[in-house]
Amino acid sequence: MASWLLGLLIVVIHVLGVLSAVQALMSSRTSQGAIAWMISLLTIPYLAVPLYWIFGRPRFFGYVSARGVRDSVLRRVLGRYRQLVEPYLVTGSVADVVAVEKLAMMPLTSGNRAELLVDGQATFRSLFDGIERADDYIVVQFFIVREDVLGREFKQHLQDAAQREVRVYFLYDEIGCHQLSEHYLNDLREAGVQVSAFHSSRGFRHRFQLNFRNHRKVMVVDGREGWIGGSNVGVEYLGESPRHGHWRDTHLHLVGPSVLGLQEAFWEDWHWATGQVINLTWTPSTSGEECQNVIIVPSGPADPQETASLLVQHAIHSARERLWVTSPYFVPDHSVQDALRLAAMRGVDVRIMIPERPDHLLVFLSAFSFLPDMLRAGVRVYRYQPGFMHQKVMLIDDEAASVGTVNLDNRSFRLNFEITAFVPDRRFAADVHAMLVRDFAACRRVTLEEIQCRPLWRKLVSRAAYLLAPVQ
Repeated sequence: MASWLLGLLIVVIHVLGVLSAVQALMSSRTSQGAIAWMISLLTIPYLAVPLYWIFGRPRFFGYVSARGVRDSVLRRVLGRYRQLVEPYLVTGSVADVVAVEKLAMMPLTSGNRAELLVDGQATFRSLFDGIERADDYIVVQFFIVREDVLGREFKQHLQDAAQREVRVYFLYDEIGCHQLSEHYLNDLREAGVQVSAFHSSRGFRHRFQLNFRNHRKVMVVDGREGWIGGSNVGVEYLGESPRHGHWRDTHLHLVGPSVLGLQEAFWEDWHWATGQVINLTWTPSTSGEECQNVIIVPSGPADPQETASLLVQHAIHSARERLWVTSPYFVPDHSVQDALRLAAMRGVDVRIMIPERPDHLLVFLSAFSFLPDMLRAGVRVYRYQPGFMHQKVMLIDDEAASVGTVNLDNRSFRLNFEITAFVPDRRFAADVHAMLVRDFAACRRVTLEEIQCRPLWRKLVSRAAYLLAPVQ
């Protein structure tokens, strides 16, 4: 009897391996990923099947329906919002942004003010001041919230807002916030804050979706002003971590109709996590000081296209004189690597800024396997010296720039929910240019010789790390 059950179990596992291999063939977004999973699933299904259902699933299927494709309530509300924003739509002279609008499934709007927030002190001063200005509601989400001095101050500001009868909705990623205690969350709930984890594995069908993350960092106050960027909530983002020391990051404060794009992204995330359709303000407000064009580009594993990767490729192909990119984790897919090399070959000043000191070792090692080809093509790579560089910024010529949460790696391109503010505005681009000039002055340039002179064992380790890039 026992041997019969064992034989049946073996047959079932191999059948699951074959079925999973067929799904990998039909759904994997890269040929390398499909081949790797198929070989593993067919040869070692006992190990590969559970790993595939945790790490190999290419799309966040449950979120597709929750984002309003088939949900009539969300669709009706968004229809009204899109009508209200029509007076602020930008048309005609910005044809290069049409592709970005289609990727974002959101419009380019005018009447905005985009203010750079350089490093943690400026970011959290602005965020906390914004919380204090709230009259009706605050929606806020972070990938990481620490239960340290800054995390407790953040909690106190949200509690104070709730106690003055401001509606507060706080969404967090349960993987990024795995160290956050239930006591911290209960304190918020007792003050009246609506709290929810993102629940990437919510429901029986999605219980294995553990490799997806909500990496967005968004706050919106009253539908009037919003924040987006690289900073999470923790003292390391203030440069107070003994491990990292100085922490270089960039956030963005937005005022104007584009804020509704940030709000829409949060609104859909909240609907997925809780099933609730919360009542928010969808009437655009404009900035009286500036008239900058902004488009919000949410991206993630529920998208029909690889939005984040395509956005980066669009920026690279659009550049004629300058493309400067900062990313703490730099393991782009082959399409982005090829686009960067071609841009450098046609004379574009392509610069990549990455950290000197690693935060994630595998990602750090992976870069060494493809950097030689990029350097030979004329791409200039710089390592930031004063501390850890975490900002996610792109500068395209003197015409446009972006600030957001997207890293140039497979996780941001295919596994994480991310969000980017794309600003096709010369004044904003000039501000970003000045900021990055200062940053590059604090970098050292990577040479081809230093990579080629590494010992063989380090080259082998780098290549092995690069092969793991699809699940990093």
